[in-house]
Amino acid sequence: MAAITTTVPQVVLQSSTGQRRMPVMGLGTAPEAASKVSTKDAVLEAIKQGYRHFDAAAAYGVEKSVGEAIAEALQLGLIASRDELFVTSKLWVTDNHSHLIVPALQKSLRTLQLEYLDLFLIHWPITTQPGGVKYPIEVSEIVEFDMKGVWSSMEECQRLGLTKAIGVSNFSIKKLEKLLSFATITPAVNQVEVNLGWQQVKLREFCKEKGVVITAFSPLRKGASRGENLVMDNDILKELADAHGKTIAQVSLILLKSLTLVGDMFFISPYVF
Repeated sequence: MAAITTTVPQVVLQSSTGQRRMPVMGLGTAPEAASKVSTKDAVLEAIKQGYRHFDAAAAYGVEKSVGEAIAEALQLGLIASRDELFVTSKLWVTDNHSHLIVPALQKSLRTLQLEYLDLFLIHWPITTQPGGVKYPIEVSEIVEFDMKGVWSSMEECQRLGLTKAIGVSNFSIKKLEKLLSFATITPAVNQVEVNLGWQQVKLREFCKEKGVVITAFSPLRKGASRGENLVMDNDILKELADAHGKTIAQVSLILLKSLTLVGDMFFISPYVF
């Protein structure tokens, strides 16, 4: 299948190096048990379909596959340069120690076969003992989160050119207020769950005021990990979709974008291939 030519809107990350532009739609690469294809094949197909923003994380265990897909896309001529892509990855809680952050990012880059990231996020505002990925996080492993020291090392990652932008994930207003009180580089992004079942209005208002872009993970699946999916299984959304000849996913995203803060959210879509 030939690559599809399409233009995805972009937003400028104000605190990024070189005013990096982020496509407003991205593909999340967290493993999905129901998926019948590999991460590599999913990313390759996404590139063919016009996706240029890929969201990964050290904890997902997919960085190798994402990197292989990018390498193959270059080899096949689906993209002319790595610079056409926007690649995000995240720092896991076991590496949320100031002295481990630069090495952790360098390890991710080696695994991805990339020279730099476009965006590097603190995955959770939690620190645990150094070691391998364990999920759920064991309470006995949690230690004090040195936010100032961790953010200083994140800023160093950007200054070293290892990433074009830095940000956070799963940060509340209270935690963002603390971070902004000492940050010399403002977090470009706060990636949190936002969907019709969990709209995060106050957090979105705060981030917009502070110039922090909200990216929404799980825009289509509130409650999916705990039983009924409050978005995709919603009868009202199904009626709207049927009435307008759209899918429930399309209606959900349209409604999200038409909320009171138009244009303040950008979506990391689920692994759907």
